[in-house]
Amino acid sequence: MANKDLINLTEEMVAFAQKNGASETQLTISETKEFSVEVREGNIEKLSEAGIKSMSIKVIVDKKSATASSTDLKKETIQELIKNAIKRAKISSIDEFAGIPPLQKFKIDDLGINNLDIVNLKPEDKIAFAKNLEKLGLADKRILKSGGSGFSTNIGTRYLANSNGFSGSYDMTSCSAGVSLQGGDNEKMIEDGWWENSVSFIDMPRAELIASKAIERVTSLIGGKKIKSENLPVIFESNIASSILGFLAGCLNGSSIYMKSSFLAGKLGEMIAPDFVNIVDNGRIPRAIGSRPFDSEGNPTQITNLIEKGKLNSYILDHYSGKKLGLTSTGNAGGAHNLYLSPGKYSLDEMIASIEKGILITKTIGQGTVPTTGDISKGAYGIMIEKGKLTFPVDEITFSGNLGEILKNIEMIGNDLKFRGSVNSPSIKIKNITIGGE
Repeated sequence: MANKDLINLTEEMVAFAQKNGASETQLTISETKEFSVEVREGNIEKLSEAGIKSMSIKVIVDKKSATASSTDLKKETIQELIKNAIKRAKISSIDEFAGIPPLQKFKIDDLGINNLDIVNLKPEDKIAFAKNLEKLGLADKRILKSGGSGFSTNIGTRYLANSNGFSGSYDMTSCSAGVSLQGGDNEKMIEDGWWENSVSFIDMPRAELIASKAIERVTSLIGGKKIKSENLPVIFESNIASSILGFLAGCLNGSSIYMKSSFLAGKLGEMIAPDFVNIVDNGRIPRAIGSRPFDSEGNPTQITNLIEKGKLNSYILDHYSGKKLGLTSTGNAGGAHNLYLSPGKYSLDEMIASIEKGILITKTIGQGTVPTTGDISKGAYGIMIEKGKLTFPVDEITFSGNLGEILKNIEMIGNDLKFRGSVNSPSIKIKNITIGGE
């Protein structure tokens, strides 16, 4: 629950900054309790629990900015930091776009992101979950080794106040659990796993489901074969499609746009995908990992249609990038909230059945993304598709292409969207992409 003393402290320190020469001020305090356990072969490898408090402040003096941060929340410490920040701001360069967002009056809604079932979880219950998760994964005879399992929780409160009159706070909880497993043989071991995240322990999938998913992912890739290089249609499984969407989110970020380090700079209003493609960022989905009542500048979160019927409709903007681009903040200071590709009507089986020869890509390795051009290249594992059926696993391949072309070549969108993180996608079928093999 929000601490009234910390609410008062944020407001008092903003007023202190204004009295000591700041033109505008924003101050944030975060209060977090973290727990994490890592288990390998039935033994606890790492166990940590910490309570963390931190403060960050931005002061602006005549369009010149400076920032400061501290984990010491003593009033005199913060006051000293404020005075020093004001001094540094005065000798900084003028930035005509510097400023705190104007006050927007809105109700700080309960989005269901603070749940007592996580607050009340005992450490021994968290440890038992992680141990059981690994045990379930190792129960399958095809699994030879554990890469480790884990369970973590985060319980926190964020307080924010600024000199334009905003003052607010919200509580949040989250938990995460997963396991990594190995199968195959000593000459060619396959390692994969599965992790789930939730704002509520009640909503977290049970250990049996997480372990089953991890086992399925590993065993489906055992005995992988090399294939020849070729241009093929591919299906990106939902978790791979989500990572590609994460790359797109970075390319849509306002700072990348105004710095012209994104291939999407200057393309607002253009058709960049088929008309059945809709990509949304929604910071207000109840009980979703990325939901927040307001962003890190005190602007209310909102539903933003980034790509609507294939057209680039909006960027992901905070107050500063919005001003730089002559646009308005989308309530995304701090980044995307719950960014997702709207689901289609096809099951994964239906998408597989539509392909004469192609690959279902289920795992990637490496980064290989270039926001400036949209180029993407990654190592990958998957399962060959022949005459509409999954046939054999493939490994030691790469896929390479361009994100702009991948978007244009989306042919089918799956109906398997699940919100497991801040960026989510259903499975997608791409008309063709370059596969590098032998």
